[in-house]
Amino acid sequence: MFTRTPDELERELDAGADLVLLDLTTAGWDYDALFTAIEAHSPRVPVLGFTTHVEARRTLPLHPRCERVVTRETLTQELPHILTVGLAA
Repeated sequence: MFTRTPDELERELDAGADLVLLDLTTAGWDYDALFTAIEAHSPRVPVLGFTTHVEARRTLPLHPRCERVVTRETLTQELPHILTVGLAA
């Protein structure tokens, strides 16, 4: 499910989401509110953030709030594996 607001995200977390895949480069998103919703949920759902090489420095403050941050290229290469075995692999 694709969500754009913290309320939509909270509904998906409550419905049993196992992973949040978060584009860290979307202009206009309230990342603080999104991460607050994620961090308030119990159990905390892991976050895989993705960025670009160009935007990596700008998105750096968001990286500690994710379990893992990758570039879009890495996401494309590794997503099938991540969805199969999880972020820890």
